[in-house]
Amino acid sequence: MQKCITNQILNLMKKIILLSFAALSFAGYAQTTTPTTPAAPAEKEWDASIYGFIRTDYIWDTRKSAQVREYNLNLYPLDEVLDPNGEDLNDAGASNFLSIVSRLGVKAKGPNVWGAKVSGTLEGDFFGNTEASIGLFRLRHAYVNLDWSKTSVTMGQTWYPTFIPEVFPGVANFSTGILFNPFGWASQVRIKQNFTKELSFAVTAYKEREFTTQTATGGTQNSASINSSVPTVHGQLQFKNTHWIAGLGAEFKSLQPLTESGGKVSDEKANSTSFVGYLKYSNDKFHVKAYGITGTDMANLVMLGGFVGYTAPGEVEKYEVSKTTSFWVDIAGNGKKIAPGLFFGYTKNDGVDKNGLAVGETVKYYMRGVSGTRVIDNVMRVSGRVDFKHNKFRITPELEYTAATWGDLNSNANATADLNQKDVANFRAMISCAYSF
Repeated sequence: MQKCITNQILNLMKKIILLSFAALSFAGYAQTTTPTTPAAPAEKEWDASIYGFIRTDYIWDTRKSAQVREYNLNLYPLDEVLDPNGEDLNDAGASNFLSIVSRLGVKAKGPNVWGAKVSGTLEGDFFGNTEASIGLFRLRHAYVNLDWSKTSVTMGQTWYPTFIPEVFPGVANFSTGILFNPFGWASQVRIKQNFTKELSFAVTAYKEREFTTQTATGGTQNSASINSSVPTVHGQLQFKNTHWIAGLGAEFKSLQPLTESGGKVSDEKANSTSFVGYLKYSNDKFHVKAYGITGTDMANLVMLGGFVGYTAPGEVEKYEVSKTTSFWVDIAGNGKKIAPGLFFGYTKNDGVDKNGLAVGETVKYYMRGVSGTRVIDNVMRVSGRVDFKHNKFRITPELEYTAATWGDLNSNANATADLNQKDVANFRAMISCAYSF
């Protein structure tokens, strides 16, 4: 009996010792191994996000200007026009409050297509397409991008290839440097090839959409582009790294303003070319941007110029394209709270390659910057601003001075200013407030 009890006690002690060693071993293992990291959430196959901003601008001008949407966007000061008392009718100020540039957009992505990452953007604002539609929703971007890492294809409406999203003026004015920097969107197909991480080349074929081409008498909106069987073609080489962006581009455009002129079939073209170069340097403290463009018939980019029509007796209207040269520089701080900036821009109307009219020949000017018998020779703008930023809210006061030189249209019908040149100027003060989301 005693021996049986002794064996039971020994067996119980063995079990206790074994359990103790097992517990100690588990504790040691737990202290010497890395805790299991929670698995990262799987990337969504479909995803969409809403973005935009709510913006209000107050503007005050000292002179009447060529303008868009109730003076929200000013292009250039209007020429002097004298009344019977010798007073300038355009020497009058204006002011306005507007929120029409508030913006709403959606970015989306989905499953890969043919091995490419797919993304799309749909964006608009309330600027309207005409003065009559101010405040109504207007399409800005509507495109899809297929990205194979080294090669990408973009299809739909987005920026004209001469507008560089990373290199445009940071002015507070909604103009984003309009008249000196190209602006607008076009329906297009763009193929981009990345040679290295820094160097790429893109080819774009597009049709003008926003803003439109100049319209010859008898044509309709964008008919000069629609009539042409050849899209505008643009090629651009770009270098980009942490601090620098630089690029060179060239473009060819062939418009057919009319298919019928004076009761006769017309296939007359307005062929044009343009060349662009740009540069940006940025660090933690500041950035500098510079841009230059020269070319013919750039009115669709909201710049000076267009084309001129010449009609000889019994013949269809024929065309010459006008040349425009423009450049700008923008310097600004990169402060997270306060960022001052300074902009300077200049553009010149260089006219067309024409030297006089033949007997009986007439001329029509389908150009931006022409008013009656007067035409702009050049426009200059300088502006200063300060961005005050906090989280997603920004308030920016800006002072802007724009001067233009007007003159009589040259008697040689080459679309340049000849005699009676007159300098006029507009001073604009504005405050822009925006909340982004």
